[in-house]
Amino acid sequence: MKLLYNVTIKVESDIHHEWLEWMKTVHIPDVMATNCFESYRLTRILGDDDEHGVGFAIQYVAPDDDTFDRYQTNFAKALQKEHADKYQNKYVAFRTLMQIESEG
Repeated sequence: MKLLYNVTIKVESDIHHEWLEWMKTVHIPDVMATNCFESYRLTRILGDDDEHGVGFAIQYVAPDDDTFDRYQTNFAKALQKEHADKYQNKYVAFRTLMQIESEG
């Protein structure tokens, strides 16, 4: 059963262009290099821009529980720390893990 790992993040407006470039060129390629995900999608949340920042969602598809668990055990902590260190106090994020029931 495939899993969808969703990271929803709100980034301060004044850094969101630089953050987006870093995500596209560094962070997401690093996550994908773990070989724990089959694909990803980076989206901007429409109607979410306000004085607190700009919203995005990054969705990664894992082929199964074991592969996602390998990501969590071996890679997630370091990748999340790198992001937190680089953008300390400039974002808020939450993560959701979902089971994919069907795909179109």
